[in-house]
Amino acid sequence: MKKPTILIVDDDLGVLKFVRANLQASDYVTLLAMNGAEAIQVIEKELPDLIILDITMPQMDGIEVCRRVREWSQTPIIMLSARHDVGEKVKCLNNGADDYITKPFGINELRARVRAVLRRTQTGATVPVVPNFSSGDLNINFIKREVTVAGNEIKLTPTEYNLLVELALGMGKVLTHTYLLNKVWGPEYRDEKEYLRVFIGRLRKQLRNGANGNGHDYIATVPGVGYQLSATG
Repeated sequence: MKKPTILIVDDDLGVLKFVRANLQASDYVTLLAMNGAEAIQVIEKELPDLIILDITMPQMDGIEVCRRVREWSQTPIIMLSARHDVGEKVKCLNNGADDYITKPFGINELRARVRAVLRRTQTGATVPVVPNFSSGDLNINFIKREVTVAGNEIKLTPTEYNLLVELALGMGKVLTHTYLLNKVWGPEYRDEKEYLRVFIGRLRKQLRNGANGNGHDYIATVPGVGYQLSATG
């Protein structure tokens, strides 16, 4: 089995060496970059399985790198930050990040987050028993992992896709915050409600864009409880 390749991006050489040594000890292949421009070059050339990306870097910060990568790639990204700031975390997630870790962090936490992100972004994830899902103009081909709205294919990140699948399989039911966080992100994320809120927002936007912005809300919010995929048409 091919070992996952992880790109580590940070302008602090000490952080690079620390993270690289510990990930290599966990049997990952590592690549390094010390600034945003170098990171983009490495991503384009090497196509890593995961990117660990520091936010605060000169010339091009991590959020801008994340935004640019998301224009053409769905490679999962874990952001690193020295700020304990919910607003910054939400900004990173809104710009396409999959996870956010605050410095200083323990290596066990980092390893757990890396495993969780790789687990939920594996394209070989279990396919539901039924081959597809249709509701109004929304269609999901579970075998091909393709989503169309009004005949228009929409490109989702692996996490966005997994979230939509859970909502589709629970059609007609209100799925709680805890249930969705556990099923999509894993038990380590059961208290990360802002992750769910941001990804629901991203998914809603993608579905509306696929429907040519017709304004239909495909996902209904049940305040204080969770979310439900609504009938389309």
